[in-house]
Amino acid sequence: MTETAKATKVLKRQALRNSEYYDFQAQLDQLYLESKKNRKFTKLYELITARENILLAYRNIKKNKGSFTPGVNQTTILSLAEKEIDQLIRYVRKRLQNYQPQRIRRKEIPKPNGGIRPLGIPTIEDRIIQQCIKQILEPICEAKFHPHSYGFRPNRGTLHAYSRAVTLANKNKLHYVVDIDIKGFFDNVHHGKLLKQMWHLGIQDKRVLSIVSKLLKAEIAGVGTPAKGTPQGGILSPLLSNIVLNELDWWISSQWETFETKKNYDRKRIISGKMRLDKTWKYRMLRTSNLKEMFIVRYADDFKIFCRNHRDAFKIFEAVKKWLKERLQLEISQEKSKVINLRKNYSQFLGFKLKVVPKGKKQVVKSHMSEQAKQKALVKIKEHIQKVKKNPIATEVSKFNATILGLQNFYQQATMVSKDFSEIAFTVKRTLYNSLWKASTSKGELSKYYRAHYKDYLNKKAVFVAGVAIFPIDGVKHKNPKNFTQEINNYTEEGRSLIHKTVKTTSQEVIRYLMKNPVQNRSIEYNDNRISRYIAQQGRCAVTGRTLELFDMELHHIIPTQFGGTDRYNNLTFILKDVHKLIHATLSETILKYLQKLKLSETEICKVNELRAKAGNEMIS
Repeated sequence: MTETAKATKVLKRQALRNSEYYDFQAQLDQLYLESKKNRKFTKLYELITARENILLAYRNIKKNKGSFTPGVNQTTILSLAEKEIDQLIRYVRKRLQNYQPQRIRRKEIPKPNGGIRPLGIPTIEDRIIQQCIKQILEPICEAKFHPHSYGFRPNRGTLHAYSRAVTLANKNKLHYVVDIDIKGFFDNVHHGKLLKQMWHLGIQDKRVLSIVSKLLKAEIAGVGTPAKGTPQGGILSPLLSNIVLNELDWWISSQWETFETKKNYDRKRIISGKMRLDKTWKYRMLRTSNLKEMFIVRYADDFKIFCRNHRDAFKIFEAVKKWLKERLQLEISQEKSKVINLRKNYSQFLGFKLKVVPKGKKQVVKSHMSEQAKQKALVKIKEHIQKVKKNPIATEVSKFNATILGLQNFYQQATMVSKDFSEIAFTVKRTLYNSLWKASTSKGELSKYYRAHYKDYLNKKAVFVAGVAIFPIDGVKHKNPKNFTQEINNYTEEGRSLIHKTVKTTSQEVIRYLMKNPVQNRSIEYNDNRISRYIAQQGRCAVTGRTLELFDMELHHIIPTQFGGTDRYNNLTFILKDVHKLIHATLSETILKYLQKLKLSETEICKVNELRAKAGNEMIS
């Protein structure tokens, strides 16, 4: 796995780890469990304003790149980082007592098809508040969401939705697809209907519903107060959009997939090593009825309904169009919505296009990158080629390679991915040669990753720029997509065990102590990075590698604050208390005292000297 892939994996799990480190996971698990039992929640406000929830919100927001994007008041996460912990908690609680959202900054993003996608960017203060609300509402909603909606949900992604679509066409042999495109979905969500849906899910705290209502009606700078819609760009908007369409998911599901029969036909058997519910016999019985077989796969507002035959597909198409209009007050795009026979035509879904073709005695899915996806990939690759041309250094080449690898890893799920990338490679071949011929050479050392990942290209001449081999653009093979494992869940112990193994190298007791005992009169950034540093160092001293224990460990500023050092993560390191004293000692007898006490190796003394030099002290001979 590349360093880029590892970093992405870590970030995806960060929010879950944050919940655990802030000792708030048990509370979230309880919300999920009670929601599963259809309990009503009337005291959510107290949880939203809980100290642990606010600190958790700050930590989750901080890890997001968007935290440095300013709202209308031009503040970013750096403004909040300067506050003390108790100051931030008091601020959030005071704002929520009589909540009035600040204006939303509007930013227009060009769409690939030539249109404009309006983004709404709340202030960083309102983003913290939205994150506080999201953290409490999400486990309640996750317990109620349909298993086959994949957009904007923890642990799920685009490829899971695509994989499910392939499964329905391949294994279930459903070759008729109802493609529905909702016209301006995010701009047309009915506020009153959404609040009723939240109430129906069990979110019945009127104070919280009032806050959400105000968030929906927040003034957009230069536009005014919206009467409907959820602004794209808000932290809470994706969750709210899933609440809106969750009703559609379950209505479609109730027509076939979860249709309740008088007799229980479900059977339990081991599937993929786990005891699961097998509905094969139930579906076999349902096919003797007049019910129409259908399964929904949804990613945000992009969804498909897979059907058995042409006649049923057209009936379902009309029924869904009518249902969306009457229940959710949403219109569909007549030009983009249609019924597709996969044996005759391609259907596009999330950057792929799929069709069913004969293979021996079977009918199987043949899939490509969509034309739009291929064009976007071409543009992205050409942009990176120009960046390497302007600045032919190893860092830029590595970024270019990361782009190629990212595209290959995503689209390798397409059965015809090799053909698609061969065409892309052929198209950019001339651009690559003309732009990099001055900086390129055929001599260099291939990286371990290149040798392992591109074995078929070891006998071909690689192109090197700044000593780094450029990854072959067409060096990709098809990989079968994998369906989402439904047991994976942030809010159950079993689900979390499938996501990551508990960090055993760090003391949970020390982490809890650091969280519950912040250093007074220090910034929230300092106290948050204090926890991050301890975890990153796996509870060990940065100089000696010895296990850190409470009251015998100190957080050291690598560049002292009097020399302009900050509380940023990279300027902090945990060390033993005696090592800290040795770094700052100036008297020879004090230095000798701690050297005799610590008995440091030559390597450890070198580390101490590096830190002493940055602290402005003479090196130890």
